[in-house]
Parts: sequence; C-alpha cells; structure tokens
Amino acid sequence: MPETTTDQPTRQAGGAVVPVLAFAGIVVAVMQTLLVPVIKDLPQLLDTAPSNATWVLTSTLLSGAVATPIMGRLGDLYGKRRMLVLSLAVMVAGALVSAFTDQLLTMIVGRTLQGFAMGAIPLGIGLMRDMLPREKLGSAMALMSSSIGVGGGLALPAAALVAQHTDWHALFYGAAGLGALAILLTLLVVPESPMRAQGSFDLLGALGLSAGLVLLLLPITKGSDWGWSSGTTLGLFAAAVVVLLLWGVYELRVQAPLVDLRTTARREVLLTNLASIMVGVSFYVVSLVLPQLLQLPTATGYGLGQSMVVAGLCVAPLGLTMMFTAPVYARLSARYGPKVTLITGLVVIAIGYGGGLGLMDAAWQTIITSVVLGAGIGLAYSSLPALIVGAVPASETGAANGLNTLMRSIGTSVSSAVIGMVLANTANNVNGVAIPTMHGFRVSFLIATVAVAVGLLLAVFLPKAARPAQHTQLRASSEEEANLERAEEALRGFRGRVLDAGGAPVARAKVTLIDRRGRQAGATVSAEDGSYALAVPAEGAYVLAARASGHGPLASSATHSGAERAVDLDLSLPGETVNA
Repeated sequence: MPETTTDQPTRQAGGAVVPVLAFAGIVVAVMQTLLVPVIKDLPQLLDTAPSNATWVLTSTLLSGAVATPIMGRLGDLYGKRRMLVLSLAVMVAGALVSAFTDQLLTMIVGRTLQGFAMGAIPLGIGLMRDMLPREKLGSAMALMSSSIGVGGGLALPAAALVAQHTDWHALFYGAAGLGALAILLTLLVVPESPMRAQGSFDLLGALGLSAGLVLLLLPITKGSDWGWSSGTTLGLFAAAVVVLLLWGVYELRVQAPLVDLRTTARREVLLTNLASIMVGVSFYVVSLVLPQLLQLPTATGYGLGQSMVVAGLCVAPLGLTMMFTAPVYARLSARYGPKVTLITGLVVIAIGYGGGLGLMDAAWQTIITSVVLGAGIGLAYSSLPALIVGAVPASETGAANGLNTLMRSIGTSVSSAVIGMVLANTANNVNGVAIPTMHGFRVSFLIATVAVAVGLLLAVFLPKAARPAQHTQLRASSEEEANLERAEEALRGFRGRVLDAGGAPVARAKVTLIDRRGRQAGATVSAEDGSYALAVPAEGAYVLAARASGHGPLASSATHSGAERAVDLDLSLPGETVNA
C-alpha cells in the first residue's frame, strides 16, 4: 500500500489544529457516557423492560467497534479530514434522531448512528502525524488519545446536571450542538492531509470484520442477561471465532486488506494492542464503581449519600487529570520513550486501585482515587498511539490506530460485562431491589489491578521501537532533540545527498523508501545541502525513489544488512526538465 502525496509539505498546520481535533475527540467520547446518569431510569423513560433498555448502550458500543477500523482505513484512502467530518455528521444525525423520540427502536437507531463517531479518534491522530512537526507531535497525539477519557470524565457531571434539572432529551440536543460545532471548527481550521494509501477499499473484509466483532461483543455485553453458559452466548462466541478466523485468512490473501495482519502481528504492534485491552478494562472499572458508591444512601452503612451531580463532580477529576498529563507525557516520552511512559502509567494505575481499596469512606477520598487513576490512565493512553505510529508505515496510520482504538473498546466492553456480573452476584436483595455491596466494589478494584498487572507484563516485553522513516519514535519535545533524532536515524538506514546531473545539491527533493512488497517504508525531503537520511524498519532489499521539480525521477536499488550503521548512497537526478 504505497503512499502518494502532493508536492506540498505534509507538515503544515496552524496552531489551532490540535485543540480543534482534541475537541472533536472529546465530543465523540461524550457519546459514550451521555446516558450514564439516567441508566437506571431508562426502562421507565422508554416504557420497556430493563433487558431491552440496555440495548440503548449496547448499540452504541457495537457500532463504534465496527466503525473505528473501517473509518481509519477510509481515511487513509480518501482523506482523513473528510472521514472525520463524515463521522461527526453521522453522530449529529443520530443525536437528533434520539432527541425526538421516546420509542425504544428509534432510540436504538439513533444511538447506533452516534457510535459511528468513534472513528474520529484514530482519524485525528492520523491527521496530526501527517501535518505536525515532530517536536509537537508527541504531546498532540497524547491529548488526542486521552480525549476518550477526558470527554467521558467531563460528561458525567454535565450530563447529571442536565438530567437532574431538565428533560433528558436535552442531553441529545446538547450533543448535537457540540457535534455541529466540532464540524464547523474542523472545516475552518483543519486542512486535509495530502497523504493517501493506494489501493481500493476492502468491502468484503469490512463486512467480515463487522460480523465478527458483532458476534464477539454481543455475548460479552449481554452475557449477564442471557447467562454465560446459555446456548445463545456460547453459540455466538463460537460463531465469532469461526468468522474472525475466516476473515483473517481472507485478509492475508487480499492485495489491499482492510487491516494488514502481517503488520499487526509484529511484536511491538501486537503487544501494544493487547496492553490497550488491559488499559481499557482498568479505565472503565472506576467509571462503573465510584458513581454507584457515591450515590448509594448512607443507610447502607457504606454508601456516601451524594446527589447525581455531586457524584459526577467527584469523578470529573479523572478526565481533567488525563487532559493535564499530555504535556507531562511529552516530557517523559522525549527522555525515556513511550514504552517507559506506558509502564509508568500502568504502575500509577495499579497504585490508584491498590490505594482505592482503602479510600472508600468519604467523597474526598474518591476524588484522590480519581486523580491518581486519571494520571495513570492518561500516561498509558498517551503512549499507545506513539507506539503504534512508530511501528507502522505512514500510509497505514489511520487503520492501525483504528484497530488500537478498537482494542480499547473491547477492553471497556469486557470490563462492563465482568464488573456488571460481579456487582450483580455480590449484591444484597432488599425488597426486590439489588443493592451493590462494598465487597463487590472491592472485588471490582482487584479485577482492575489484575488487568493492570497483565498489561504491565505485556509492556515490559515490548521491544525497543524501530524508527521507520522520518516518523521515528515521536519522542522529541524540542527542535534540538528532533535534529538529534534525525542524526541518529542515519546510523540505522540509508543516507547521502540528492544531486543534479552536474553534481550540485538538490534541495527539497522527495525521497521515498519502498520495500520488496512495493509498500512505502519511509519518506523524507532533502535538506538545503541535498542531504537526506532514512531509517530502515528491517534488513533487506529496498528501492529509493527520488523526484524534484525540474528534474526527472530516479529509482535506485539498495540493500541494508540490518546492522546499526548507515549505507551511504547518493542519488543523482537526470538533468532533463520535466513536470514533477
């Protein structure tokens, strides 16, 4: 899947691009927690059984899981900003559908449309990679990745306030307004990326992945209602395994797959995605436990007796802290790399849940827990896109980050199902009403701690990331460090100068590294003195293609042994004048 670009530099964007993209991510995340304050009232509001009302939440989860990798791939092919705007537009339409109905089926349709907006997160990360200078990219991607938690954390108190004082449909009107504002700002501020992946959209692969994900996530989210040993649950799990295996075989054979499974199977990508599931599990546990603990009446002996709004405000520091960890992440990652930052974040999460086991006696204690967990989850979430981007070609950024976002969604789905089952099985039945117990809350925190420990083990075995092309580890936090990284790249790949027929240097020539499968493995632009440096992701045979305005194109074969040294190769462009 080689990548094509225009002759314009890809890294040019105004200073407002990052906050606008982050705002879009926050708006999308609001959809996930929009109805949390009214979950218990949904059966009455929609005049349906509790088991049917849960589809209002399940439908958003399923559509988000399906849309995330698909929109990422469409963005790589047809334009990331275009697909971002489309995702937000579908979300706005879904919010308006939900705002005008009290019917269950129509509400599910609206919520399904809202879930499609989850693709905006990887699309925003891809736009940042394409446009921002490397010294700003780390903190920008950290903020975009953390927007999932930021939006969820901030939406809780806001949604609670609206639900407590106005008609609950106002939640959807507000969401539609935020979505429309995000679309307007994106169109005004965010330029389209010129980078494209070649090939066509894998429609059959998209249908296969969608079917497999629905078959997998449906029993995960509904297993507690259907019974984990029921024929329906086990049958859907078995069908998911069969469909996903067949889908994987097909993706390995198709020329332009929806998801490049060979890239996904790389150690750094695979372990990062598995660790993402564990981070997703840990994030959702606190969102499920603390609001219930805070709102339970004090008559239970352990409930904190707070209102819906106060409970939301006590959990809000979770999202705020995640937002403020983005610049902290940039500094840590610039010095130690995203792997160490991920490990640090997981350790902080473990401390938060471990300490939280003894901090459940007062509202102020839950705030401390939220702050510590927000810091840890923020660091962990911020590290994930840098690890993915540093391991895949630029033309696969959208799809790869879409898959990573999907892994987090699977983690939250598993967390929701498991914690829901734990709280239900440990609840006290009082006059037909199930009351969660302190034992259930503590078991939930222990489950989160175990998930973090598994994530930590996976992170420890992450290799030192290779530095493909000019998008290396994405660690630099200053221009000086970025220059140092470019110098280090020359020790791991090809370096030389681009010259014209007379031996004079050619500035701003586009130099592209192509691997043996015909895919772009790196790209750069020559400096004023004609020098260039390109890292190699692995040893092997490559083709270096160079072109510049006023010169003929050039393709030169080269081989790199994989040793920690440079291969010197000057590229001499033909002298005849052509339209580049």
